[in-house]
Amino acid sequence: MGDQAAMITAILQSRLARTSFDKYRFQSISETLHMECKAEMVTPLVTNPGHVCVSDANLYFQPLNGYPKPVVQITLQNVRRIYKRRHGLMPLGLEVFCTENDLCSDIYLKFYSCQDRDEVYRLIAKYIENHIAEHTAESYVLQWQRGHISNYQYLLHLNNLADRSCNDLSQYPVFPWIIADYSSSVLDLTKPETFRDLSKPIGALNKERLDRLVKRYQEMPEPKFMYGSHYSSPGYVLFYLVRVAPEYMLCLQNGKFDHADRMFNSIAETWKNCLDGATDFKELIPEFYENDSSFLVNSLKLDLGKRQGGKMVEDVELPPWASGPDDFLQKCQEALESPYVSEHLHEWIDIIFGYKQKGSEAVAAHNVFHPLTYEGGVDLNSIMDPNEKVALLTQILEFGQTPKQLFTTPHPQRKIQKLKSLSRTSSHSTSIAESPVSPNEESFEDLTEESITLAWNNIAKLKLDTQCKIHKEAITGIAVTCNGSSVFTTSQDSTLKMFSRDSKTIQRSVSFSNMALSSCLILPGDTTVISSSWDNHIYFYSIAFGRQQDVLLGHDDAVSKICWRDGRLFSASWDSTVKVWHCVPGETLSNKKHHFELLAHLEHDVSVNTMDLNAANTILASGTKEGTISVWDVTTATVLHQLPHHSGTVFHAAFSPDSRHLLSTGEDCCFKVIDVQTGMLVSSVTTEEPQRCFKWDGNTILSGSQSGELLVWDLLGGKVTERIKGHTGAVMSMWMNEQCNSVITGGEDKQIMFWKLQY
Repeated sequence: MGDQAAMITAILQSRLARTSFDKYRFQSISETLHMECKAEMVTPLVTNPGHVCVSDANLYFQPLNGYPKPVVQITLQNVRRIYKRRHGLMPLGLEVFCTENDLCSDIYLKFYSCQDRDEVYRLIAKYIENHIAEHTAESYVLQWQRGHISNYQYLLHLNNLADRSCNDLSQYPVFPWIIADYSSSVLDLTKPETFRDLSKPIGALNKERLDRLVKRYQEMPEPKFMYGSHYSSPGYVLFYLVRVAPEYMLCLQNGKFDHADRMFNSIAETWKNCLDGATDFKELIPEFYENDSSFLVNSLKLDLGKRQGGKMVEDVELPPWASGPDDFLQKCQEALESPYVSEHLHEWIDIIFGYKQKGSEAVAAHNVFHPLTYEGGVDLNSIMDPNEKVALLTQILEFGQTPKQLFTTPHPQRKIQKLKSLSRTSSHSTSIAESPVSPNEESFEDLTEESITLAWNNIAKLKLDTQCKIHKEAITGIAVTCNGSSVFTTSQDSTLKMFSRDSKTIQRSVSFSNMALSSCLILPGDTTVISSSWDNHIYFYSIAFGRQQDVLLGHDDAVSKICWRDGRLFSASWDSTVKVWHCVPGETLSNKKHHFELLAHLEHDVSVNTMDLNAANTILASGTKEGTISVWDVTTATVLHQLPHHSGTVFHAAFSPDSRHLLSTGEDCCFKVIDVQTGMLVSSVTTEEPQRCFKWDGNTILSGSQSGELLVWDLLGGKVTERIKGHTGAVMSMWMNEQCNSVITGGEDKQIMFWKLQY
């Protein structure tokens, strides 16, 4: 076999070397050639050699044998997604899609060198808006969590990113069995028992069979594996697709169909065999969740043989709850998008694409397959014997391959909240929960939520109301009284100023020391302002009495940020700590001072630059000068996640309104979103320049940039939707009212700017 393969390769390379791409095939005489090389077009079970040509307008492939047509042409402007592929365990593949959500690509090419592949990728990627070519798994997680893409679309994207392709039967997209009930006359999607347990691989669903497999695994010499077959292989894919692609099955099985009783005869039978069979652990293919039911019907009238009972193999037998093939697919789609599956799909993703795919977690989850099925399981280049090499490659391609591992930490859960009917058309409505009020009455909270949603939908319409230069140095903090009449600001010029919005005048200017102040806040009741300083102190200023009321020497270095929640003061410092204080206010009329009791001491490795608390005041996030984001459980003072997400200082971090996500920005020109529960990075957006501060609603960001502009970002699309001219220096601080329709920014240009939303 090795000699035969070498001979075919030699003949092929000789033919390719003697021919070149026919330039007369160009669409236009004005086209400029960028690159030409040899490659093969990959289709199921067959690769077709020829020449690839990239011009300034098109991608061409000219097959040597003129099949399927003399030239395959793709307009570069139409390309929506491209993926680098591992083909035959080598990084030589490239797949091009001209659609956003389609399963099948427009062309799949396999190159003879990695350099050729990468150069073609680079030339095509230039034409793709927003570099969709380089989408990562994380860029889809947030979209999926927030309900902007369906479970089906998300699984499709994960398969694509894990090198699964419809053109490669050894790496065909893998989808889960969802429904476990194939005997009832009515399918009830409200009952958990209707569904398969998504936290376990197929092989672990039947306890008796699993016990036998585990016993065998424990007695097995190295390398050990639990399952002797895979959940996806060319044979399994064609088992499902034999009625629409008989030629592939005949090609795979030397001109014969499988034995009639082993064919895809019945959905219920196939599911039962996956549960009980000694060697059957197969999952499903995406066709079960699409709209084309032809793979379930023998419309080609193929002679697929006669079963033991004498019955001919015809259409696939459907469960009683399906009235026909189309209805069956419709119900499968409904099951895949059901609330139960949305809440549990992350468990299956952990097994197939995630952290339970390899290592000790895979063993614990009973998810261990033959070593040859894993990426990197064998180095083909190290095998010198051509016969052994061909045999091994054949075994790998036909046995089945585990997808590329996309996640190494637990995948976050998806929780889709019910949408209010009023805001269903809104692009931000997914984060608005339905309130427990009767349909005819609207609570005050409802109206507030509606106005907040409306405000964020129109956030790009912020208009500058007034601006005032009130400090001698950069403004570092802004706090506003409840009625909005007085604005307090801190600055690097060491002063705290009180500014009247009505008269547009400075009413007070206070200096506590000669060092910069870093942030400020107003205590409930609007009687006291607290300021943090670079001189390691936190100052309490009484508004009513116009004097410094108290001082707390809380740290050994500059205090960078303060927060106040439920009678507790949180202070972050460059001394590498965040401290939590219980604060008993002093009696303002007498000389009694505040009493401070240190409740917790959160130790970091380096200076802490920013922090934020979730809505329940139970979780604190801190960002350091070296780019680390730490997520803390405040109640136990323990760190939940420590994530080196930024290279350089973290400027700002804030929880989403539902507290499920944390957004941070730093001097590395990146926005990062993490899932608070798992600590997983779920989105990353690169910015042209550092963004110093921001407000966000979970989907849209209003940020202040290093150059002074206010930018509105569509986080899910990863792009700027509006640029608003603002300060002449960096935007250092930002305040937003509860209704989200009024904003105040403070800049490096010593000015404060008042912004109003104008619908």
